[in-house]
Amino acid sequence: MEQVLNAVMDLVVPPASMVMLAFAWPTLSFLRGVEWALKTLTKEDMLGKVVVITGASSAIGEQIAYEYARRNANLVLVARREQRLFGIRDNARLLGAGQVLVIAADVVKEDDCRRLVSDTVGYFGQLNHLVNTVSLEHDFNFEEAADTTAFPHLMDINFWGNVYPTYAALPYLRRSQGRVVVNASVESWLPMPRMSLYSAAKAAVVDFYETLRYEVKDDVGVTVATHGWVGGDAGGGRFTLEEGAAEMQWKEEREATLSGGQVEAYARALVAGACRGDAYVKRPSWYDVFLVFRVFAPDVLAWTFRLLLSTAAQSTAPTTAAARRPPPAALPAPPVRPLLEYPAAARRTAAAQMQKLE
Repeated sequence: MEQVLNAVMDLVVPPASMVMLAFAWPTLSFLRGVEWALKTLTKEDMLGKVVVITGASSAIGEQIAYEYARRNANLVLVARREQRLFGIRDNARLLGAGQVLVIAADVVKEDDCRRLVSDTVGYFGQLNHLVNTVSLEHDFNFEEAADTTAFPHLMDINFWGNVYPTYAALPYLRRSQGRVVVNASVESWLPMPRMSLYSAAKAAVVDFYETLRYEVKDDVGVTVATHGWVGGDAGGGRFTLEEGAAEMQWKEEREATLSGGQVEAYARALVAGACRGDAYVKRPSWYDVFLVFRVFAPDVLAWTFRLLLSTAAQSTAPTTAAARRPPPAALPAPPVRPLLEYPAAARRTAAAQMQKLE
């Protein structure tokens, strides 16, 4: 009976939901517009508020710091190398920031996160916004990775690098009824080649904060910002494969600052949305159409990507493609002992079945 009921629901619920959504969409859009206008009129005044920005040495983190500086907030800039932050601190002061602290910390270490939050609250007496911008992309196919030691490192930075600062800051954000702002990515639900681990980590981040949103209720706001392509290496460092080699190399964050264009626009939208209290910030928003296809017509999305990827592959010179392809890796040797031990009777039964098949 349950199987029949589920089969009927599979046939009825999707089209019925689409019809209901088609009728409700105009009303929902109107209500969303009214909500946006009200939030714009009552947006949070950041004068004297304290904002912690992790990954502040990256292009996105830097631009977010400047946007909060224009709102006269007090800033705490966090990165692994504090010397990279001094120039950003000076620029933020010129743009109108109050006091600006620079803290060297590794956000994948829980002790460092507790220390930076403790130092912030000890100095300013409060914490209002926590902005997590740490991110590490990669540029290789999954099978090209000859060394799996990079895998946990990617997950540590992209996932735990968001969770640990949030865990340390949450009690103080509850006290101030503050906000957590998350720099996610469209790759959390839109499949992109050569970014499998990055996409998985970003999907885990989004799911974590969606769950946290219900746990903290109205005590702490959560703004999840997703962006598409906003410029080369805008989010920070990147794991790559050397040309013609199978070893992964770590490219440090670029010293050059990206100016004028997509990064600034994304940072501006993120900070404005956080100050309005928006639950989501999307830049650009037209990427959402792919989400609709993924839910209701995944085959169409798959065909589109295959077509785009095949076109891109044909336009790439064969010599370049061959240079990027690593040498074939040898198959792993079989284990000395089987991973599963079967009783003797089971082995005899399996052997008899094999003889019958032969």
